[in-house]
Amino acid sequence: MALTSNRVPSLRLIPPTTGTLLSPSKSLLSASHHHPLPTVSFPLSSSAAASSLKLTTSRKVMAMSVGGSRDLEMTNLTALSPLDGRYWGKVKDLASSMSEFGLIYFRVLVEIKWLIKLSKVPQVTEVPSFSKEAEVYLQGIIDGFSIDDALEVKKIERVTNHDVKAVEYFLKQKCDSHPEIAKVLEFFHFACTSEDINNLSHGLMLQEALGSVILPAMDDLIKSISLMAKEFAYVPMLSRTHGQPASPTTLGKEMAIFAVRLSEERRYLSEAKIKGKFAGAVGNYNAHISAYPNIDWPHVAEEFVTSLGLTFNPYVTQIEPHDYMARLFNTISQFNNILIDFDRDIWSYISLGYFKQITKAGEIGSSTMPHKVNPIDFENSEGNLGKANAELAFLSMKLPISRMQRDLTDSTVLRNMGGALGHSLLAYKSAIQGIRKLQVNEARLKEDLDQTWEVLAEPIQTVMRRYGVPEPYEKLKELTRGRAVNEESIREFIKGLDLPEEAKSQLLKLTPHTYVGAAAALALAVDEALHLGR
Repeated sequence: MALTSNRVPSLRLIPPTTGTLLSPSKSLLSASHHHPLPTVSFPLSSSAAASSLKLTTSRKVMAMSVGGSRDLEMTNLTALSPLDGRYWGKVKDLASSMSEFGLIYFRVLVEIKWLIKLSKVPQVTEVPSFSKEAEVYLQGIIDGFSIDDALEVKKIERVTNHDVKAVEYFLKQKCDSHPEIAKVLEFFHFACTSEDINNLSHGLMLQEALGSVILPAMDDLIKSISLMAKEFAYVPMLSRTHGQPASPTTLGKEMAIFAVRLSEERRYLSEAKIKGKFAGAVGNYNAHISAYPNIDWPHVAEEFVTSLGLTFNPYVTQIEPHDYMARLFNTISQFNNILIDFDRDIWSYISLGYFKQITKAGEIGSSTMPHKVNPIDFENSEGNLGKANAELAFLSMKLPISRMQRDLTDSTVLRNMGGALGHSLLAYKSAIQGIRKLQVNEARLKEDLDQTWEVLAEPIQTVMRRYGVPEPYEKLKELTRGRAVNEESIREFIKGLDLPEEAKSQLLKLTPHTYVGAAAALALAVDEALHLGR
């Protein structure tokens, strides 16, 4: 799933419009000097069996110009979704792939690539191999695709009331003046159902969003937590099971657990197969075979789908059944669940005083309590993870279900993938921001350990078992359960045990601070257990 970049395409910006646009949708489309959209390129292959093509997308996705700050603020105030308003700056990297613009762009890409593929099928004599100049022209439509082009497609759609047909007509208009391509205009969208174009476009949208935005953000988060693991590897901390004092650990080791858990889900996500179909109206190549009965259309379709970097699915109806999407979204949801666990633990450690938060001049924690420094980044992360998971769960449950050979319910639902990924991305960035503000309060950690000498009951009774002392558990239970225990009472108990002097000496050296087992070593070795991108 990792994507490579051959070059960074240029951005084409529309000059500012006059006046203030209050409609969020209009200001997003028309005032594109606020959110300039990238030109995205997909290199053409000269070989029918070419290896997977790699998408290249500008990193300057929808960067706001300095002069457009007021109109951007107006857009923020009138946006229905906070992702497109308040939080736009944190999620805008998803816009080039997961927006309406991204969907139109990938439809254009797939339609052009299919025409080029037909030109390389010898039996389709009506579409001869294109000249180098014609291929460059078609490549230019992809490389130069801009917000103006997307708006032209939307203009056509207002007449056709059909979004995919609008793309076909747009391409015919673009190529009508080219003498070579104009001869084969009717082979745009040849033998295709709209879902042939859409399912590949949605797959490419996901591939780009995951490879360029989501997986790197996951990596940044995991790296931040693994750094905490190593930095705090030797910081002892009282554990709590059932909310009660338990055997000590180190702060670093507890962070390492989260880094490893998150990295495992990240690996599953990176290995997900994004599938595509290209088999016509009901998955049987009916139209293809009626026109060219001697062509192995399933093979041609497989070559085409895999050339886009997707995995071919040969058994489909009108739609690719979306089972891979359900698995993919469930994997992201599980990553998010683990991060919720992390957010809540950090929140609890802050509440216990184990972490302090670096304050920033001018910031306010409470409108009425001036002393408050709230863990808002972790709360924001948790809230957005919950919102993301609700959407991911719906996508996972709904998308694999479609009446008979197809109904249209998936179409409107698929347009909401960006929201689920956007809230996830926002949560990852909020958690990272919160981590950067944390400072360990070792004095508070030490205080809790100093007051819980009863946690040494575990090693004492375990050593007693080794040397055959009768009823070790029961004796320690009598000493510690529900009673106040301190350093003096624990040491007196050890001294009275019938143990070899060496064993007794080792027990007497133990403190709640040093009884941490292999916690430090586990924390320091965390990187060996991680699965991250390059």
